[in-house]
Amino acid sequence: IQQKLAEKLTILNDRGIGMLTRIYNIKKACGDPKAKPSYLIDKNLESAVKFIVRKFPAVETRNNNQQLAQLQKEKSEILKNLALYYFTFVDVMEFKDHVCELLNTIDACQVFFDITVNFDLTKNYLDLVVTYTTLMILLSRIEERKAIIGLYNYAHEMTHGSSDREYPRLGQMIVDYENPLKKMMEEFVPHGKSLSDALISLQMVYPRRNLSADQWRNAQLLSLISAPSTMLNPAQSDTMPCEYLSLDTMEKWIVFGFILSHAALNSDPAALSLWKLSLQSSSCLCLFRDEVFHIHKAAEDLFVNIRGYNKRINDIRECKEAALSHAGSMHRERRKFLRSALKELATVLADQPGLLGPKALFVFMALSFARDEIIWLLRHADNIQKKSTDDFIDKHIAELIFYMEELRAHVRKYGPVMQRYYVQYLSGFDAVVLNELVQNLSVCPEDESIIMSSFVNTMTSLSVKQVFDFRGMRLDWFRLQAYTSVSKASLGIADHRELGKMMNTIIFHTKMVDSLVEMLVETSDLSIFCFYSRAFEKMFQQCLELPSQSRYSISFPLLCMHFMSCTHELCPEERHHIGDRSLSLCNMFLDEMAKQARNLITDICTEQCTLSDQLLPKHCAKTISQAVNKKSKKQTGKKGEPEREKPGVESMRKNRLLVTNLDKLHTALSELCFSINYVPNMVVWEHTFTPREYLTSHLEIRFTKSIVGMTMYNQATQEIAKPSELLTSVRAYMTVLQSIENYVQIDITRVFNNVLLQQTQHLDSHGEPTITSLYTNWYLETLLRQVSNGHIAYFPAMKAFVNLPTENELTFNAEEYSDISEMRSLSELLGPYGMKFLSESLMWHISSQVAELKKLVVENMEVLTQMRTRTQLFLSCVLAVDSVLKRMTIIGVILSFRSLAQEALRDVLSYHIPFLVSSVEDFKDHIPRETDMKVAMNVYELSSAAGLPCEIDPALVVALSSQKSENISPEEEYKIACLLMVFVAVSLPTLASNVMSQYSPAIEGHCNNIHCLAKAINQIAAALFTIHKGSIEDRLKEFLALASSSLLKIGQETDKVTTRNRESVYLLLDMIVQESPFLTMDLLESCFPYVLLRNAYHAVYKQSVSASA
Repeated sequence: IQQKLAEKLTILNDRGIGMLTRIYNIKKACGDPKAKPSYLIDKNLESAVKFIVRKFPAVETRNNNQQLAQLQKEKSEILKNLALYYFTFVDVMEFKDHVCELLNTIDACQVFFDITVNFDLTKNYLDLVVTYTTLMILLSRIEERKAIIGLYNYAHEMTHGSSDREYPRLGQMIVDYENPLKKMMEEFVPHGKSLSDALISLQMVYPRRNLSADQWRNAQLLSLISAPSTMLNPAQSDTMPCEYLSLDTMEKWIVFGFILSHAALNSDPAALSLWKLSLQSSSCLCLFRDEVFHIHKAAEDLFVNIRGYNKRINDIRECKEAALSHAGSMHRERRKFLRSALKELATVLADQPGLLGPKALFVFMALSFARDEIIWLLRHADNIQKKSTDDFIDKHIAELIFYMEELRAHVRKYGPVMQRYYVQYLSGFDAVVLNELVQNLSVCPEDESIIMSSFVNTMTSLSVKQVFDFRGMRLDWFRLQAYTSVSKASLGIADHRELGKMMNTIIFHTKMVDSLVEMLVETSDLSIFCFYSRAFEKMFQQCLELPSQSRYSISFPLLCMHFMSCTHELCPEERHHIGDRSLSLCNMFLDEMAKQARNLITDICTEQCTLSDQLLPKHCAKTISQAVNKKSKKQTGKKGEPEREKPGVESMRKNRLLVTNLDKLHTALSELCFSINYVPNMVVWEHTFTPREYLTSHLEIRFTKSIVGMTMYNQATQEIAKPSELLTSVRAYMTVLQSIENYVQIDITRVFNNVLLQQTQHLDSHGEPTITSLYTNWYLETLLRQVSNGHIAYFPAMKAFVNLPTENELTFNAEEYSDISEMRSLSELLGPYGMKFLSESLMWHISSQVAELKKLVVENMEVLTQMRTRTQLFLSCVLAVDSVLKRMTIIGVILSFRSLAQEALRDVLSYHIPFLVSSVEDFKDHIPRETDMKVAMNVYELSSAAGLPCEIDPALVVALSSQKSENISPEEEYKIACLLMVFVAVSLPTLASNVMSQYSPAIEGHCNNIHCLAKAINQIAAALFTIHKGSIEDRLKEFLALASSSLLKIGQETDKVTTRNRESVYLLLDMIVQESPFLTMDLLESCFPYVLLRNAYHAVYKQSVSASA
């Protein structure tokens, strides 16, 4: 009892893992040029370092001042920066001292070891031996160890005048353990019996665990449904903790244990059979993380120097051959079996989680077996000797990891179910059986009796509602094992094996109550992937490339949640490094999965856009012409020309085996989406990841690019897709994206809102041009520019812009971009925001034209002022009449285009939001006349945004009011506005002499677009006199009087050239009045006789009939 074996084993094992972590990090730092201590690569210190290593561990500072001079300069820095490294080595030495002391104590006490009886004691003893061995091997692999220790000590000597207190022993240890296993084989001679006894107890466990897949299959291992009648019986075993003990751990015990106590291999056949079996199973062992130990070579090198060991060396060589030829395929078959076994187990438990109670052991066995196989593959794939074999490339590894994660999730989710089951088990069954065993003990000393009674009392008093913590009970059992395993114990556990086995079962049951998370880490921790990043990423890529495996790809990000469990409190500095790695890998995996899904969706969208494109009206022309030709029996085209397939042919299947490209894409997408949708979120190092959000953001980016891409805008040739065709493609795209909701729980409406709303702005959130800016640019710079160049005319009868026959044919047909259906499609795409931006851009162009017109007015102000009162003045006195009319016509054309756009917007909104539009319309129609103009303008702005026509155009008012000049008084501005109307009125007669001013009844307009003047005059007057607070009505009356008197004058002209299109120009007056909400026909009659208008209409219609004849 005084020796405290249990406590020392527990503490030293934990400390050993901490020391391994520190030494591992030092080794990695020294192997990385970026992380290496700078003194080891400093050119100035190179000779000093070489000198120190050569003389190590001796210290000579007297006669070598020259070589050590540089060291003298940097001694304080060296002391400061190498202290952590140096004292880690000192800690290793102290750990070694404590281990050696404990091993001697255990020998002195002649402790009995049997893994099936005193499991904790035996396991901790073997773990300590392996941890100690591993630590010394890892220490010997740090090539710079002598340089670091020596540098520190020299710096200490130079600073304090003497070597560090620990240096002599530390230096000696480094030299002694140059070949660690050789040294330890000598060291372990006295411990041979204890160690070999502990190892030989594995003969009941290890061979049973190390079976082939066929043996597992025949035994129906891990199957819950193979024997339905026993499904509810608890899974029992005499060696409960051994069932899920890591195979990897046992192999390390056997290999290192029998290297250190090799005498047992000659004397005990059981030892030899264990040794051979483990040597045939693996080529290398995991020392720590990604540090491996090549078993056969190391064992051969050690045994070759021992006399009479030729037989052992031959055994090693035979086992090496067996391992190289058979181990790979054996483990491959095991993984194959485990995939189906874990799938069955996970499926049954998902359906019947209550079975987690009785069959908990199966779950932890399954996790442990799968974990061992995955780690074996990872280790061997990275350290293969036979590169050609496929046994080390497992494309289905993701599936196995996935089922492990499923089982882990079941345990976490249904933990309370298991807890409830085992609390009742402990109090109702275990306590009773243990009590009987204790009562039947022939001898039971007082201390042991107290502990036993406390076990029974603890279990008997359990109830489901209390908080459970059995750690004390488990440690008491560990202590009891130590007390009863020493040679002089009055109650020897060797004689009471039933007690040991019963207590091991009870301890497993307590773990099911309060240590489920720790059990999951113990049996299924795969944090080792953190240190095999390249292999991890390669496995992930293979998984994504194989469509049948992509549904399991979520297991890779889920593995990143394991990484933090490999950290240790003795090495806190690596937490950040490992945490960052887990975050970056998880982020990368989720991003790649989302990209893959996005690419599949994009391919499906492309296919669907192609199919919907086949349904466009333009494609039916050929079919119609063929039908017409058949009727008229005209034989056109070549004979044998294949008949064009009609849309929809792709849906007709001849048989079910026919798989189209779309089928493959949908299958691949559904598999991948299963993975993305598998968990709503995951927490990695206190960061929450949401896989679906990755997909959403990728879809948003791709949808944005696709919409802009589908406009097919070419700046060089000024080509762009028709709005109706783009709308068809966008709708096809949206239909596919909506179907994604069938696979993944994402809000696709949010994607549409984000993307499509951004497309209604000038630039998107990334500062890229949108369809709004592309179409606005195209209509302004291409279509309307060609109108002002005289290549296109606005046809009111068709409500469209139409190409005019010219010498240079245009590359596009204006009608196909500006008719009602195209404008409606444009409104659908751009929405009210986009159409508002289009209007603002149009208004900016108008305002620049008005600015030019005002300049012309200022130039001719005197003449115009006189003309305002004396109409008989001749127009020849005024300059730039043509310029005024041309600019006004351009304004009219722009406003005509805007009215088309507004009308289309109104139609679209009336379809989507009829009640809202009718309310806005009602609001607009019932503005009281006495309403303040500011309030009225707000209503007009609302109406204009809904596409309703207004008496005063608010956008035009805003554009023109931003033009006010600072150095001109408001009165002057008002006068210019009035004179502008005068200028236009007196200029109208000059239009009669233009050949192109001929009115065409077919198009209800003039080919030179002067019919657009009606809109320009009304809108400009309304806007200007709203800004300058004048009476719109009065000014328009004045305009009408001046215009009619000017036009009446050309009625008296006799020159045929001047009056060639007089009648066509007369009609402008009628158009101006028809267009205006402020003027009436009565008013026109008072200025201009209706008879003249009627005659003019008669004349132009007659002229058009004779021209067409």
